[in-house]
Amino acid sequence: VQLQASGGGLVQAGDSLRLSCAASGRTFTNHVMGWFRQAPGKEREFVADITWNLGSTNYADSVKGRFTISRDKANNTVDLQMNTLEPEDTARYYCAVRRSMSRQPNWWGQGTLVTVSS
Repeated sequence: VQLQASGGGLVQAGDSLRLSCAASGRTFTNHVMGWFRQAPGKEREFVADITWNLGSTNYADSVKGRFTISRDKANNTVDLQMNTLEPEDTARYYCAVRRSMSRQPNWWGQGTLVTVSS
């Protein structure tokens, strides 16, 4: 499985940014696609995920109402629309995939850096 994340950059607080993850290497039926992030000096944390089959979503409390995860089955992509960004959102964002029955991701992408200035 290959996961290629893109879309990171430097923005100001209050701005929006859209991350995209191109997934390849297998069919993703019965998988869950997710985004995680790791800020400097902190542990990696869950941001959001979406089931490939039905598109059911979950979000971390810190991003609820600001971030939206979506998937495009035709193009095998998973996007993260981030609105009203805050300096606390500064992190490297990773896309990840897990089998539906797995508790942790089975595959990780290389990450894309998001920096939010105040």
